[in-house]
Amino acid sequence: MINYALLMIAIGMFAGFAGAILGLGGGIILTPILTLIMGVDIKYAIGASIIAVIATSSGATIAYLRDKVLNLRVAMFLEIATTLGALSGALLTGVIDPKYLYILFGLLLLFSGYNMIRKLISHQEVLHLAHPDKLSSKFKLDSSYFDNVEGKTINYQVEHIPGGLAVMYGAGIASGLLGIGSGAFKVMAMDTVMKMPLKPSTSTSNLMMGVTAAASATVYFFNGSIKPMIAVPLALGILVGARGGSRIMRDMSARTIRMIFVPILFYIGIEMFLKGIR
Repeated sequence: MINYALLMIAIGMFAGFAGAILGLGGGIILTPILTLIMGVDIKYAIGASIIAVIATSSGATIAYLRDKVLNLRVAMFLEIATTLGALSGALLTGVIDPKYLYILFGLLLLFSGYNMIRKLISHQEVLHLAHPDKLSSKFKLDSSYFDNVEGKTINYQVEHIPGGLAVMYGAGIASGLLGIGSGAFKVMAMDTVMKMPLKPSTSTSNLMMGVTAAASATVYFFNGSIKPMIAVPLALGILVGARGGSRIMRDMSARTIRMIFVPILFYIGIEMFLKGIR
């Protein structure tokens, strides 16, 4: 039992570390490891993933708030759209064929990956418009953060607020209907649509995922999907890993993070698209 707990802590540290850097939560990392390698029932793996997302968010958000990297105003704006989308998805269960959503969002993620590759090639990370977006200026969504790699404060602008809200509303519907995490969609909405730099995008995604996961954790708890022997050591490891990941992220260039993120984005997109076709 002790060896099992220590192994779960180690897995949690890895998931928290990667999740904090990429803003994806622990689900995409934990579920394959728990089900394919550890032989955990998918029901308990999903329950543990929900706890993992909350733990990753808690561990990383504290550091990102202290370093003033995440954008709280953008987080609150997009969280409203995600929550409304999740409620709509719950109401549409049985009305929309899930395969079309898998295909649609798979293609969206592949398009986002393509845009990230374009940014890698063009070296264009920060948006500077001659005429700032009116909605962004009105709601004071433009912000700044200190980049340790470049050693200076980066001022950035945000645009296409309605587009970002639309993506997050759709991601909420997909989460409600398909039971998938939306970390990749949150980063896509901010990075691809709203043109935020990747560091604020991933750190803001971490905060938002915790809020979303906390809303559904109660349901998983009462239906017996959260097994303490699995979830507790994972959560402990994730808290440590997430704090470490958030510190490492400060000293990583946006280009490096993007190079790690792109293959994962393509993987999720292809998997969703193929699942929809099947």
